[in-house]
Amino acid sequence: MYKSFASIPRSFVYALQGLVFMLRSQPNAWVHLLATLGVCAVGLYFGLSRGEWLWICMAVVLVWSAEAFNTALEQLADALHPQRDPGIGRAKDLAAGAVLIATIGAAVIGGVVFWPHLARIAAS
Repeated sequence: MYKSFASIPRSFVYALQGLVFMLRSQPNAWVHLLATLGVCAVGLYFGLSRGEWLWICMAVVLVWSAEAFNTALEQLADALHPQRDPGIGRAKDLAAGAVLIATIGAAVIGGVVFWPHLARIAAS
């Protein structure tokens, strides 16, 4: 429980600091950012429906959340055990694998959403 309502904005500041850290320290976060901006631009161009935007938003949130959890796990593991350790290495690999799964899932969602729009253009 929060000690006061004044501490609530501070928690948002901490969260934003974490996201800025992720963007500054993780090259893949920049790939995700460019992909997010690109997908949003293409979605605006095609005039996606509300339902299509919901799927795109879900995919974007899934990938960004996976990347944030991966970054958090890597930071925590490195802080607790800076030396190379096979078990920690496997945990970090699994977290990176979760990001890969989320990214593949987002690509599939993007394909399902954008395919009809691309097919319509190709047919004209």
